Amino acid sequence: MAAAARGRKPEEVKSAARVLEVLELLGTEGARLSLAEMASAMAVPKSSLHAILRTMEARRWVDLDASGTRYSLGLKALLTGTAYLEGDDVASLAGPVLDSLAEETGESVHLGRLDGTDVVYLAKRESRHALRMYSAVGRRLPAHATALGKAMLSQYDAAEVQRRLDWPLARLTPDTVTDPDELIRQLAEARLQGWAMDDGENSVDIRCVAVALGTGHGGGDAISCSAPKSRMDDTRVREIAGAVTEAAHSLRTLLKRLGQH
Repeated sequence: MAAAARGRKPEEVKSAARVLEVLELLGTEGARLSLAEMASAMAVPKSSLHAILRTMEARRWVDLDASGTRYSLGLKALLTGTAYLEGDDVASLAGPVLDSLAEETGESVHLGRLDGTDVVYLAKRESRHALRMYSAVGRRLPAHATALGKAMLSQYDAAEVQRRLDWPLARLTPDTVTDPDELIRQLAEARLQGWAMDDGENSVDIRCVAVALGTGHGGGDAISCSAPKSRMDDTRVREIAGAVTEAAHSLRTLLKRLGQH
């Protein structure tokens, strides 16, 4: 009986579920939304949602703009997200490793985590150059269109990759790989060589190299280094791949000491 109960999905408390839906919606959209827009997206009555939003606003989980009509995430959401990173062993241990990699390469460096079909940036270090890619901690991107995502997906066999991704795949740039056979081929190549690359597939004219740390956390983590194609020719790609591989090895060693991987 206990085993069967553990196997069932827990019943949701409707009011708690709606609070979480508000946070997820605002976090996903990344823009201010009106009560009507949120009620429509969540398929709930405006009257019920308004009461929830008033409580969340009072507790600083959401903010209203100057017009008093549009909502965004509040300060409590930021504080909670920061606490998540501070309490995460991988993110906290990665700091010096990312610093060293950024110093060595001079380019943008990221730590990412696989979450469903997306990659979420957990940490970043900026390039020393004025011309660089845009990124931000907490940003989500489709895994199939990023070197981080490919590195982590390469840890799984073709059948598992097919199961994990949403098909058809979204095209972010003209170079995004959306053909299933080609993606599986690239993942097999990444598995063999130990690193993955996206070549203008997430951002036009940006190349990125990534190495997976492992398959913990139900999806895995990876480190990447990105640069404009003008600074990342094929020779530089191989050099960067070597540097990222060494950084990933260093972080794995630290994690093993803690028994995390």
